[in-house]
Amino acid sequence: MNIEKINLEEAARIALAECIELKKQENVLIIANPDTEQAEIAQAFFEQAEEMGASPRLLFQPVKTQADYAEDEVIEAIEAAPPVILSISTEKLGKDRKRLSSPLKAPDGRSFDHIFHYLLHGISAIRAIWTPGITKDMFIRTVPVDYLKMRAAADRLSALLTQASVVMVKSPGGTDISFSIQGRKAMRDDGDFRSAGKGGNLPAGEVFISPAIKSAEGTIVFDGSISDIEGDIVIQKPIACTVCGGYVMGIEGGEEADRLEKALMRGLNMASRLLHQQGMAPETALSYGTNARHIGEFGIGLNPAARIGGNMLEDEKVLGTIHFAIGSNYDEDAPALIHLDGLVKSPTVVLLMPTGEEITIMEHGALSMVAALTE
Repeated sequence: MNIEKINLEEAARIALAECIELKKQENVLIIANPDTEQAEIAQAFFEQAEEMGASPRLLFQPVKTQADYAEDEVIEAIEAAPPVILSISTEKLGKDRKRLSSPLKAPDGRSFDHIFHYLLHGISAIRAIWTPGITKDMFIRTVPVDYLKMRAAADRLSALLTQASVVMVKSPGGTDISFSIQGRKAMRDDGDFRSAGKGGNLPAGEVFISPAIKSAEGTIVFDGSISDIEGDIVIQKPIACTVCGGYVMGIEGGEEADRLEKALMRGLNMASRLLHQQGMAPETALSYGTNARHIGEFGIGLNPAARIGGNMLEDEKVLGTIHFAIGSNYDEDAPALIHLDGLVKSPTVVLLMPTGEEITIMEHGALSMVAALTE
């Protein structure tokens, strides 16, 4: 594949064919924001889906942040459960007002506060892609990658993480933290969204897991980039977070550290507003508020075409980095109203297995156990 000759339309076709495996006559819901780069990408998806014989529908809504609700028309369109949903958003899809007050229960007992997550993860009714903040350059550059190699690397890493008991991470920047993943199952965003119940980002390229609740202890020093409710930023002065009992208890650094502290406080305040304005049960609001400081994700980047540029959608996929998220997790047992990812560069990651064996999966940013699969 000659990447230099790939254009927007060809990248969209690659995504629909290799990632979604779109079928003729399938209904496709595409959600975007008008007059944006993302709208152009959404239009390319629409046109390519039509050419492939599917039945796409393109729906626009104003730009949404982590603090905003999706438009009612968008929620209603998702409720129809088309087999393929593409959220090509400038920032976020938007929260589900109805389910925040009355979460949906999946057959396995898990609770979901958004219809999109319920359809995808709760009852496996849809295939999905979401691309918050994607640009045309990023789309063309990072989507046409070797998905076979990426998925092989993801296979090995996810298997090791699922088997492991504890993760230990250190970095030259000062990160020194450990946390349990006992009983957790690793998830993957490797571009394989070809069956119902699967979905993820484009660009793809990460394996991630939810740390066990209240298990993380140590220090995380974010030194790549980090998410803020108002947008992503490249870190100029590293942010040192002290983590105790799974929660961020202290934040030190410069201007970026102040922004992170304000974002976490806003996550707490958002839960308080739901209590007073939406009638959320007090115990639920308390859980959402406190979990705004909980370590919700540990992830490993796998996309060789990705690079750090202050856009977390791409940054967290950069090969040679890991990331942590503060806020909601992916096991749906520590809900929060925010999910803020931050990068750690050149990490060393060691897994403690139930047998007592220690396995180094990354050393100074280089994958060890799966290096041959990512060359």
